[in-house]
Amino acid sequence: MDTDEGLASASTASTAARVRAVIADAGVSQREFARRVVMDPSKLSRALSGTRRFTVAELARIADEGRVDADWLLGTRPRERETAAVRVEGGRPLQIVRETVRLIAEHGFHAVRVADIARACATSSAAIHYHFPGRAELLEAAVRWCMDEDTARRAAHLAKADDAAAELRQLIALQTPRTAQQRRQWAVWLDLWAEAARSTAVGRLHSEYYRQWRQTVTDVLRRGVGQGVFRAGIDPHAAALTLTALIDGLATHVLSVSGPPSATAADAMHTTLTTHVTHTILAP
Repeated sequence: MDTDEGLASASTASTAARVRAVIADAGVSQREFARRVVMDPSKLSRALSGTRRFTVAELARIADEGRVDADWLLGTRPRERETAAVRVEGGRPLQIVRETVRLIAEHGFHAVRVADIARACATSSAAIHYHFPGRAELLEAAVRWCMDEDTARRAAHLAKADDAAAELRQLIALQTPRTAQQRRQWAVWLDLWAEAARSTAVGRLHSEYYRQWRQTVTDVLRRGVGQGVFRAGIDPHAAALTLTALIDGLATHVLSVSGPPSATAADAMHTTLTTHVTHTILAP
């Protein structure tokens, strides 16, 4: 049984049933709903099956996303939908998480305070703690959301590709810090590598995400060999390790070594990566 602080066990089943109703009304998959409420999909699944309890903070975020009264989820009052005319786009929890990601990118992981996040969201620290009781939980949720967004963006771009060679070009384009969003994402990744080196909870989360990213590149390379668009003799694992390491090193150079990010530096990075792929991966 998960040790997260939650509600009394007698109400767990009825609460889970109400959460299922909220997810059904949202018309999205369970995984997508977990992303929207910034919750680990496996934790949501276990809570819905009754093997763990929802925390109060999780129920607050679910109520916010579903636009229902939190007390209804607890079974203490009839269901009522929100009637407020003004509502933060995506819900207050997502606003909090997005602002947290932006602040991490601008100021660094350890420099971000709850008071800074509250100020950015034009709300109070108490309102932040209503959705995320502790700073550690908030920062972990922000990192998880950032990773989920990156994964979703990557999947959308790969779906447009005709073959593995086109998929690899899409991956390289996504990893080249040209836009403000890409530079912000890389700033967060650079900060999280230090956390991974310290083996913190957030660092371990980042390490697992990075393993999945490298596996994505490996899978694309393996498909390309099978399609005949990549060299028959390459080792997909070794080639993925080399390519991802090259991407990391070049992006670090663009963001932190060569001064303020510029279009010229990003173009040079992209050219170097495509040249590497042409000479070592693409079929002659």
